Amino acid sequence: MNLKETNRSAAVVGAGMTLFASRLQETGKEMTWEAAKMALDQAGLTLADIDAVILGTAPDAFDGVHKKGEWLLDGAGGVGKPYMRVYTGGGTAVMAPIAGWWHVASGMYDKVLVLCEEKMSSVQPHAQSAFGHIWDPILDRPLKPNLVWIFSMEMQRYMHKYDVSYEDIASVAVKNKRNAVGHPCAQLADPDITLEDVINSEPMALPVRRLDISPPSDGASAVVIVRGDMAHDLTEIPVFIDGVGWCIDTTMWTNRDLAFPEFVVKAAKMAYDMAGIDNPKKEIDVAEPYDPFDYKEVQHLEALGLFEPGEAARATREGKTQRDGELPVCPSGGLLGVGNPIAATLGIKVGELFWQLSGQAGVRQVKKDIRTGVTQAWGDLMQFSSVLVMRRH
Repeated sequence: MNLKETNRSAAVVGAGMTLFASRLQETGKEMTWEAAKMALDQAGLTLADIDAVILGTAPDAFDGVHKKGEWLLDGAGGVGKPYMRVYTGGGTAVMAPIAGWWHVASGMYDKVLVLCEEKMSSVQPHAQSAFGHIWDPILDRPLKPNLVWIFSMEMQRYMHKYDVSYEDIASVAVKNKRNAVGHPCAQLADPDITLEDVINSEPMALPVRRLDISPPSDGASAVVIVRGDMAHDLTEIPVFIDGVGWCIDTTMWTNRDLAFPEFVVKAAKMAYDMAGIDNPKKEIDVAEPYDPFDYKEVQHLEALGLFEPGEAARATREGKTQRDGELPVCPSGGLLGVGNPIAATLGIKVGELFWQLSGQAGVRQVKKDIRTGVTQAWGDLMQFSSVLVMRRH
């Protein structure tokens, strides 16, 4: 499916998100409704106006509730409405709004509410426990892996292949935690963080240190997607979804070159082709790539075609990806600064692009004129990516 075949555009007209933090006293249903109401209020709509609901959320193990999507349904406003649950791991943050785009661009519905929720604090002693059973039972599980040391191998491979220094990668964490200072929902904003703070933070699985990692969190986010020809009736500056893409690679992380994610390249090409983008380096004004670890931001920037392999980390250290730089990257503060409630990072990916491109990002607002943005999310066992291109027409 593409926009030329459907001849029907779709636009984001409202977004909302909760505070990202450990929220033990609130249920996932309560957080979901809080985000939904914010998005609906911004769009000037009520639940009665919504034709269908898309809900994105990660493993049921986080909440300990079987069929977690159905359990959250009343909080998400999906009772009595067509409903779809999306789960592609961390990729859900962008895949769920892609599913919302399907429903509108296909002609099935005019107004769709997309919600993503995550409540990680319920898993004790740490959210990492929920991932203990995702590994191949024959090849992986006897090694007792965890995500941090798997990612440390990928980071080491990337640094070795492209001769990238740890200090350059650590500058991503400094940038994003400083950017998050202007975000009202941020969990780990830090205006005074330095490169030395990251370098000297606790080793987890070298070269990964504590401040290289985004924090587990609880939260919810929402966007409202409507038919393009009605978007201007609901908001002064709608932001259109002009391209979508996704790709999944082999499950076996041993069978891929960990230095460069080809599956992100293919997902980006799908989205860029749909959006009519031939040269992303010149045509993309702002980017919100997925940054659960600082090295992932630079890897993803390179796979999105915004920098050559090995260049993005050095560009970060040189200030080119600052909010006032040549290519603002994660002006929201990203996962490293705002928090990482996996699927609910919808709000700092698609939600942030909506606010930035419509000029509603407040103190986080990129100062130069921006019209086209790209956002991307990454999930499963380092093998899936979803990409979305948004534009102010």
